[in-house]
Amino acid sequence: MSTLHTVNKSPFEKSSMESCLAYAKAGSSVLLYEDGIYGAIKGTTVAEKVTAKNGVNFYVLGPDLKARGVSEDKVVDGIEIVDYAKFVTLAAENDKVQAWV
Repeated sequence: MSTLHTVNKSPFEKSSMESCLAYAKAGSSVLLYEDGIYGAIKGTTVAEKVTAKNGVNFYVLGPDLKARGVSEDKVVDGIEIVDYAKFVTLAAENDKVQAWV
């Protein structure tokens, strides 16, 4: 059973991202959006946890990067930058969606 985990809170203010990473299993996906995009930035302690999570697909919402003034070149290698259409596709492709708020 595949799961799309969504995180919309900054990992530097809330524990949502940490909880998500604890439950995300190989074959699942994690989408970072709103302030959750800060978990996709290179050079942070969170980035190290993301890159260490083997078998989990990571995505970040491009419009939310742009809205917060974060350039795409700051995103951790291996995290796919997606648009709203891909967000919907991910939700439809997975068996369930788990929101971490």
